[in-house]
This record gives sequence, structure tokens and C-alpha cells, in this order.
Amino acid sequence: MIGTKRSSLGVWVLATSLVAGQGLAAQADTTRHAQVLVRAGRLVATRTGTVLANQAILIEGVRIKEVGPADAVAGHASRDVRVIDLKNATVLPGLIDCHTHITADPGDYYRQLFRLSPIDEAVRAHIYAKRTLDAGFTTVRNVGAGEFIDVALRNAINDGAVPGPRMLVSTMPLSATGGHGDVNGMSPYLHFEGFSGIANGVDQIREKIRFEVKYGADLIKVLASAGVLSEEESVGAPQYSQEELNAIVEEAAMWGRKVAAHAHGAEAIKRAVRAGVASIEHGSLIDDEGIRLMKERGTYLVADIYNDDYILAEYTRLGYPQKIIDKERLVGRQQRENFKKAVQAGVKIAYGTDAGVYPHGWNAKQFAHMVRWGTTPMHAIQAATVNAADLLGWADRVGALEPGKYADVVAVQGDPLQDVTLLEHVAFVMKGGEVVKDSLTGGAKAAR
Repeated sequence: MIGTKRSSLGVWVLATSLVAGQGLAAQADTTRHAQVLVRAGRLVATRTGTVLANQAILIEGVRIKEVGPADAVAGHASRDVRVIDLKNATVLPGLIDCHTHITADPGDYYRQLFRLSPIDEAVRAHIYAKRTLDAGFTTVRNVGAGEFIDVALRNAINDGAVPGPRMLVSTMPLSATGGHGDVNGMSPYLHFEGFSGIANGVDQIREKIRFEVKYGADLIKVLASAGVLSEEESVGAPQYSQEELNAIVEEAAMWGRKVAAHAHGAEAIKRAVRAGVASIEHGSLIDDEGIRLMKERGTYLVADIYNDDYILAEYTRLGYPQKIIDKERLVGRQQRENFKKAVQAGVKIAYGTDAGVYPHGWNAKQFAHMVRWGTTPMHAIQAATVNAADLLGWADRVGALEPGKYADVVAVQGDPLQDVTLLEHVAFVMKGGEVVKDSLTGGAKAAR
């Protein structure tokens, strides 16, 4: 077993080494300047929910130094400042996806289950990270990955070895035996080796959380209910008791971690909210009492209301069992209708897509669905910026174009407040002051 682990680690190190040169080239500016000045025709001020004209962002290193009227900010720049002209574009802070599975992509169900190993996932994960970054998502919360692959990917990105978004990772979701995170529907003589998030009872749960935190978890993900893309019978039945959920939140808090709760069913949602989780993921079958509790306690709803389209269109072709397709048909429309109820009731909304259930890089397709099901374009953008940053505990780092925050900047041509689908075609991406994608400008100028 030790040899297998060492072999897996070796493959991952080799994989990251092979792509390191390419990744660094993709992220590097051709010339390094002490300051960068981004001129913005329109700037979305996400905290106030307003759009400001003729603005500029002055950047030093990886952070924003100043934001304001273009001429005034330019007057405070150094003589050799690098100027990026986005005067014909709408500029926003880097987008945030609070629910990704960035180490995997949709594929043939049985091939992925029986033929591919965690090593296969590891050597491909950097591809999905780059697609996510290129789509304008400069920060993600990854809520489920096997074998600590998400930890390794996060660390490689932080080290500059591969390009990708800033990541907070949960490692393996906590699951009850026979629950949504337990491979089931198969012979009891069939075993899958490797790390697992399966834990039952308060003592096992506390031990598992400590194990995950020790090896790199930034947050804890719990599967509080049944789910769709697994072979247990229910979509939303509770799979942890109130006592167990209380212990999860308490133990995570002792280690300075928040808890994200996968919960489709009404009772599981209410148990998780009462326990004090930071967010409810999916929230498909939430009832009026659950909505009231979430609003009272300030619990975020992270509802993946795009991916129903992809699952119903593609998952039969990908060989998923019919019971899974039937569960999605049962839950998809209800999830969207209940999302609308939650929005109207004033529940806090953070943007999360479940990317990995559908292809990475398509993260922005959800904006249009959010607008169709109750939000304004500005509220949808805020869900993916200031609200998401608040949920992550990173409001001092990301989510708005303000002094002191990371210089994570994206831009689109046109006005996304009039046509939110423009966010599906981000043409400029900067992460930490470095341009990683640019099809808007003809190249940066070296002086004012």
C-alpha cells in the first residue's frame, strides 16, 4: 500500500513538472513592471451594486493599490507604468465559483468507475484548472475530490507550477455508510481501496475531520442527504442525524474551518442549518420552514441550477444508470422553483455550479439561469463576487475591485447587466496582477 501511494505521488510530481513550463508561460507577462494601470470603460462596483464609467485600477505586485476616476488614478502612477486599455469593455472582479469538482470531468460512467484511477484524475486536473481560469473564475471552492488530489492541485497552483484559480479545498466529503458518498449498488465483495470520507457516529466523524484538516482541507464538506448522481434510492433523505451534524460543525469550527452541506431534502437542509453550516449546497427540495431558517441564520444557498440541462441531455449517452437519470428528472425543475422562492424570501445566495458534473470552463452558463429564475443580473454577479467572497471567508482578498485586494480582474465586451450571457465569453483575465488571457487589447503600453 505504501508503495502504491509513493507511486501515485511520483506520477503527480511528474505530471506537474511536465506542464510547469507551459503553465508559467501562460501566466507570465512579457515584461514585468513595478505598476500596472488598467483603464476601464465601465467598472462593476460589486459591493455597492453600481457601474462606474471611465475608471482605472492601479496595481502594484499582486494587489490593487488604487481604484477611481481614470485621470486621477493615472496621475498617481509611476512613469514606467504598464497600461492595459480596456476603455471599450466592462471590467469586473475575478469571478468565484463556490461549488466545483475541478479534478474530474464528465465521462463514461463505468469507465470512470472501474477503468480509471486517481492517477488518471491527477494528471488531468491541471487541464480543468486552466479552463476554469480562462473562463474568468479566478477563485473556486472545490467541494469534493479523491485521494487529496485537490490539495496537490491547490498547492501546485499556489507554487506557480501550473496555472489555475485560487482554490479552497474540502478533500473527501463526509458520508454515512451507504450514503451519497459511498459507492453502492454493487456486491458487498467488491471493494475500492483508497482514502475515504465515510464516517459514522460522533467519534468517527471527529477523527475523520482531524485527518482531513491534517492533510490540507480548507473546509469540510458533509453529505447531509442522499443525492442524484449515486445509486442509493432517495434523492433527499437525511443521512446524518442532528447529533452528528452538530458534531461536524463543532469539530470543524475548533480547527477554524467552515462546513458546506450537500443537502437536497427538506429535513436534511433544516438539520444542517440548525447545526450551523455555512452553506447549503443544491437545496433542491427546501420547504418554507427551511427558507425561513436559512434567512434567520444567514446561511448561504449555493444552488447549481444549470447542470440539470446537461445531465438530461448527456448522461444517458455517458452510460449512467437509468435510476440516476430518473432522479434528476424528479429534482431539476423543483430545484429551480425553490431557488426562486429562496431568492424572493431574501436568502443569501452564493454562486456555485457543480462544474465537473458538466465540463469545466462552462461555469458562467449558470448566470442566465439565475436571472431566469429570480435574480437580477447584478445580483447574480454579486453572488459570484462579494457574496461568494463572504462565504469563503475571503472578503478581504477577493470579490471586489478595491485597494488591498488581489488584482483579479476580468473583462467582457458589451454590458453584462443588459445581457448576462456575455459572462460566458470573458475575453480578458488577470489573476494577481498577471494577465493570463487577453483577446481584447492589442498589447499593453509601457508608459502613460
